[in-house]
Amino acid sequence: MFDVIVVGARVAGSATALMLARAGHRVLVLDRASFPSDTLSTHLIHQPGIAALARWGLLDDLRRTGCPPLEHVAYEVAGIRLEGCGRGVDGQHAAYAPRRHILDHLMLEAAARAGAEVRQGCRVTGLAHDDTGRVVGVEGTHGGTPFRARAHLVVGADGMRSTVAGLVGAPLTVHHPRLTCAYYSYWQGLPAGLELHEAPGRWVAAVATHDATLVLTYFPQSRFEEVRADAEHHHLRQVRDTAPDLYERLGAATRVERLRGTGDQQNYFRRAAGPGWALVGDAGHHKDSITARGISDAFLQAELLARHVTARLDGDPAALDRALAAYGDDRDAALLPGYEATLAVGRLDEQHPQRLALLRAIRQDPELTSIYFDMVAGAATMTDLYTPRLLTLL
Repeated sequence: MFDVIVVGARVAGSATALMLARAGHRVLVLDRASFPSDTLSTHLIHQPGIAALARWGLLDDLRRTGCPPLEHVAYEVAGIRLEGCGRGVDGQHAAYAPRRHILDHLMLEAAARAGAEVRQGCRVTGLAHDDTGRVVGVEGTHGGTPFRARAHLVVGADGMRSTVAGLVGAPLTVHHPRLTCAYYSYWQGLPAGLELHEAPGRWVAAVATHDATLVLTYFPQSRFEEVRADAEHHHLRQVRDTAPDLYERLGAATRVERLRGTGDQQNYFRRAAGPGWALVGDAGHHKDSITARGISDAFLQAELLARHVTARLDGDPAALDRALAAYGDDRDAALLPGYEATLAVGRLDEQHPQRLALLRAIRQDPELTSIYFDMVAGAATMTDLYTPRLLTLL
């Protein structure tokens, strides 16, 4: 009998397992994949997520992998360029963009060191229920052999197409249409920190990762069929048309690895929890990757869930259900502002003259620029930006 079974061992699941195992709970982590392995990702961890890694004692481990710190951000739109860095979170001023086969493995090893039992190559096919309908475990196959495991809580951390969410019938509570499709490539010999380039109907980013620079292009969802018919062509053309200086630098760089992309960037909240189950990460909430909030948001959800349930895994179902309901409320309150901001960016609309005037004012002041980049990272709001200094510049 486990206290918690976590289905899904990537960043959301491994972070949840880490928190709960460190709290002294018996945790089982299951994943159909074997690690290290890769997954689609923007790679970027904004400062709130980096602060979480520091709290957990894992930031130095990440640094030792050779992942470069992103201490300088450049954002360009309509001829307006902002450069600088955010004020940071808990003393962490740099972002990082690790390769996922490195980050996910690092996180999972940390959960195992904390005492979580990890089973790779496991496929969960069903849930166990008690006489009241409460989820009390999972069933599946491991290496072709059927298995069952029981727990007070089953956590679905198994991504946007979550098996756990499907098995419990977790309803969508918020939902919006897909907005963008995205493609990315890796380049060596391309110096970059974190660059963001925006134009109507176009978005391009470059971000330094392990031994390479990631170049991402975003297109309106309405163009997905057109773009994927010749993704290589459209990917490079988008860089050329949106970020000419970056495109010129590509001429001296070497492309490595294949082009990756997706047109399935869903935007939703699912119900976060129910009797004996909870969802974390993309299983419970997903939004367009254009703002790269996914990893940081997964860490936040892991901490929220662990904080609410740690003292409620002693076999009292009513107390656990109250804690799970509180987790859901707190998750939605914490993530809804970033969700709404992401929808605004993902529409790829032409910039409103008032927003361009605001950006021209911001670029005149380093402190305002830092606050703006904190907003990009999800560490500040528009309220923080509207200082007396800004009002004098508008």
